[in-house]
Amino acid sequence: MNTVKFEKGKVRVVAHRGLSGIEKENTNTAFVAAGNRSYYGIETDVHRTADGKFVICHDSELTRVSGEKILVEQVSLDLLESIRLFDTDNTKDRADIRPTSLENYIKICKRYEKHCVLELKSDFTDDETARFIDIIKSYDYLENVTFISFIYENLQKVRAILPNQSVQFLFCNLTDEIIERVIADRFDVDAHYGCLTEENIKRFHEAGLAVNCWTVDDKEKAEQLVKLGVDFITSNILE
Repeated sequence: MNTVKFEKGKVRVVAHRGLSGIEKENTNTAFVAAGNRSYYGIETDVHRTADGKFVICHDSELTRVSGEKILVEQVSLDLLESIRLFDTDNTKDRADIRPTSLENYIKICKRYEKHCVLELKSDFTDDETARFIDIIKSYDYLENVTFISFIYENLQKVRAILPNQSVQFLFCNLTDEIIERVIADRFDVDAHYGCLTEENIKRFHEAGLAVNCWTVDDKEKAEQLVKLGVDFITSNILE
């Protein structure tokens, strides 16, 4: 099995939760698989843990990915890293498919020289925001990170510490209020591809904002978005 190639032009392609169309999402194996290909960046999701650390996981609990109802924010990172996840064929035979840490994600992206697109899933406090920023700083990789979130306040907290940091506001439906707010705050956008048009992409660009879109797995749709002028396409399988 391999990725699906498309005519991307100058668009930068981001591997969604790692190369999740081939390897289990948000695992070291998915990140390495993306690292070994031509992706510009690797997207992932981060939650706080009960012991004050940061785990890579999309959902707030592990039922979908492991069959075990474990709330990720109510247990330790060590416990989470001990849980075997379902492989893409729903078996649990592989010992390497487990939740991983923020540190491992950053190290893999740095090793393969990939841009980090880090979705902030928890409603992080100011202190937690400072701590995950310090972790990334310790790997000297902050300039290669874009923070994204559906929680606008998370991005405001990042910008309070790092006024020029790359951030993207995630949304499903585009409104005039969102447009006005991101333009005022200089936040780039990360939109569901279905709400993007040539007109609103142009409006963002005229304001100096970049446009990312998720999650595009159809080759023809991706090539249409390239023609519309998006800057990034996030995909599980397209390359």
